[in-house]
Amino acid sequence: MREKLAELHSRALAELEQASDLEALEDWRVKFLGGRGALRELQRGLGGLPPAERPAVGQAFNETKNALEAAFAERQAALEATVLERELVAQRVDVTLPGRPPSVGRLHPTTLIIKQIADFFVSMGFRVVEGPEVERDLYNFEMLNIPQDHPARDMWDTIYVNPPEVLLRTHTSPMQARVMEAQQPPVRVVVPGRCYRYEAQDATHEWMFYQIEGLAVDEGLTMADLKGTLSAFARRMFGPDVRTRFRCDYFPFVEPGVDMSISCHVCGGVGCRVCKGVGWIEILGAGMVHPRVLEMVGYDPERYSGWAFGMGPERIAMLKYSIPDIRYFYGNDFRFLEQFQ
Repeated sequence: MREKLAELHSRALAELEQASDLEALEDWRVKFLGGRGALRELQRGLGGLPPAERPAVGQAFNETKNALEAAFAERQAALEATVLERELVAQRVDVTLPGRPPSVGRLHPTTLIIKQIADFFVSMGFRVVEGPEVERDLYNFEMLNIPQDHPARDMWDTIYVNPPEVLLRTHTSPMQARVMEAQQPPVRVVVPGRCYRYEAQDATHEWMFYQIEGLAVDEGLTMADLKGTLSAFARRMFGPDVRTRFRCDYFPFVEPGVDMSISCHVCGGVGCRVCKGVGWIEILGAGMVHPRVLEMVGYDPERYSGWAFGMGPERIAMLKYSIPDIRYFYGNDFRFLEQFQ
């Protein structure tokens, strides 16, 4: 039995040296130290020995087992250290290399355009105000010269929250009435914000969009002031050579009302795909504040006059950056959004 133990000891140590990875080492453990391993097979033979030999053989068995377990632990520690060293080498970081710049967010193109528009009008003496997106019918329609039975309400596909009184504002124009209620002239404000309409989505329409409303009220304001201000705005946004055109249009809260177009900044007014061959692109609606709107906020329309305008910053951005589809703005596609800074 002792010879068998010695032979097993030598063979096990020789094979242990050949175990080159942790998987082979585990196979070795099962073969020699496992529940059905070679050492356990010899242990079962101890019962057949003469009683006088059992103590000495049992001691030799324990010594062999302890020696093999110690050799296994040593070999396991060495292989684990080798594996760790390989991982450290593979994952080594050269601290002398320059660091990678962190990913930095960018402003949304709508935010960029709103900021550019607001900066221009602030430079002209306007202040920026904001208002509620959940609005009362009183301010969204009534105080803008659009009573309950007025057919002009069909121009806005309104989303009601609590009909007929509470709705999602269809334009930022309600702030005209709110601002004028809160102060006496002179008034010069621009109102950026989200608006909502129950519209089918296509390349030029969204159910949620931004609008910027502008309002100026004072003594002696005329259509010439409106045209001069908006023409200067167009040159700031689209270049010094852009021309403007004003044509009559209808909006219930202004009289007279106009739409403003700019000469196509792509073809210079000759005609192209962007301007659909006409040389002009409509960018906003405007007009002189209706006397009835002034009366409803307590202003004297005989003393004061005013003008207002409304534009969609997404439309300005689409023209300025040649964006073909308004749905790109809110599709959350990083390939689109990362183009703007």
